[in-house]
Amino acid sequence: MKYGAIFPQYEVSSDVDNIRTFMIEVEAMGYDFVLAYDHVLGANPERDTEWKGPYTYETQFHEIFSLFSYASAITTQLEFATGIVILPQRQTALVAKQAAQIDLFSGGRMRLGIGVGWNQVELEGMGEDFSTRGRRSAEQVEVLKLLWQNELVTFEGEFHHLDDVGINPLPIQRPIPVWFGGGADAVLKRMAKLGDGWMPGGMGFDRAKPRLEKLHRFLEEEGRDPANFGIDPFIPLYRIDESEHLDYVHQWQALGATHASILTMHGGNTTVSQHLSALENFIKKVK
Repeated sequence: MKYGAIFPQYEVSSDVDNIRTFMIEVEAMGYDFVLAYDHVLGANPERDTEWKGPYTYETQFHEIFSLFSYASAITTQLEFATGIVILPQRQTALVAKQAAQIDLFSGGRMRLGIGVGWNQVELEGMGEDFSTRGRRSAEQVEVLKLLWQNELVTFEGEFHHLDDVGINPLPIQRPIPVWFGGGADAVLKRMAKLGDGWMPGGMGFDRAKPRLEKLHRFLEEEGRDPANFGIDPFIPLYRIDESEHLDYVHQWQALGATHASILTMHGGNTTVSQHLSALENFIKKVK
């Protein structure tokens, strides 16, 4: 199993030294990858609508591709996972280009986790239609893989028109692995057809087990072996007693987890040092 450290985007200051310290230290601890959340626009919860959500305009998010571009330059082994990038609010060719650059800069250490997003205000603020985000994201993944594997691409779809064009340079991984977040049936079917893995996030076992059963069935219907499909859940340390950390990981392993992303946020940590201490205590138990 590969272990990742979730970058505590909104629980530390924006000082670049915090980013540098975090990346260097988790690599030295033996973590395999860093995962980071994605949001571009935050909304005002007091706006004249019934909008609500877990993040607002006061919640800090470093831009995810810029973050990993910087991190790739100061590390040598860490892989980088977007968990998740909200794909349908972004231009597909630009995502292909940005992810390819990080993959190139890092020597092939990029994994693109994608999702459709929940924040209608954010998506519409970026010029996209919230109601078509599912169909759009499926087509985007097709286009991304074509752009990562071919010098020239011609594609005609519902949302994309590419006429003999390509990105240059291409990534090292051809294609870059694409993992899906979310758990709705439509998303599970989409990832079974197009994805390389599932990111169930902080979903508990009671919710994850029936979805995994459906996912395995959908994979088999696509002629794919579920054993070759990655699973990367969050391990939310704040919800689990320290004595139960290993048991929690083993339960996920029994369900087929190949990766585990360690979440130190929401546990009262307010400095990089505190987050790193929690991550070090955990990794010592499993490696």
